[in-house]
Amino acid sequence: MYSDFIVYVDESGDHSLVSIDTDYPVFVLTFCIFNKQTYTNKIVPNFQNFKFKYFGHDIIIFHENEIRRKKNNFKFLNHPTTNNVFMSELNEIISQSDFKVLSCIIHKEKLKQRFSKNDNPYHIALGICLDMLQKFLKEYNQADLKTYIVVEKRGHKEDTELESEFNQICTSNNYHFEIILADKKTNSTGLQLSDMIARPIGRNLLNSKEPNRAYEIIKTKFYGNGVSKGIGLKIYP
Repeated sequence: MYSDFIVYVDESGDHSLVSIDTDYPVFVLTFCIFNKQTYTNKIVPNFQNFKFKYFGHDIIIFHENEIRRKKNNFKFLNHPTTNNVFMSELNEIISQSDFKVLSCIIHKEKLKQRFSKNDNPYHIALGICLDMLQKFLKEYNQADLKTYIVVEKRGHKEDTELESEFNQICTSNNYHFEIILADKKTNSTGLQLSDMIARPIGRNLLNSKEPNRAYEIIKTKFYGNGVSKGIGLKIYP
């Protein structure tokens, strides 16, 4: 039997501890949890309608990086008025979409200093997020049912290592999770929404005084509103 929820995953920043970007010295892993009925009946149609309005079709794939940099299919956002209207409507769609966020931020420099440079920030964050997800599912009496977790592919080596780590964590903790590695070209509403969640969380940690409209929306979606340590938002180490 399957649970009532589907989880889409995305990350921000790279997981290397060898060369750390001083402008963005963190790795952020984010789980977006959707109730399947709400997802199919409300969230997906709203997102599709938004695509049709601005592009005339729904084949376009939203990437946070391209939207933020106003490039490729999003060059039209270089017009300030158009950008303001587009972003306002996109933020409203995300705000009105009913889903929960679990996120783990890894301070890479602190991790490197305290532990081993061979530690993998992605794998550490994965274990923490899976633990939070298990707590969430228990709250809804869904922990004993199979829940699929959809992750975008990154490369053969990374995918193989991730799948191995994922299965090891699930086996050790008796989690009923199953991973799906999706191609980057997969036109999934859940993956596209999750792609827009991770970076604003990282930016807020690095500079909480910087205007961050996206984070103001995201913080209301944290499981437990992120107010309890280890629930919704976890910073490590």
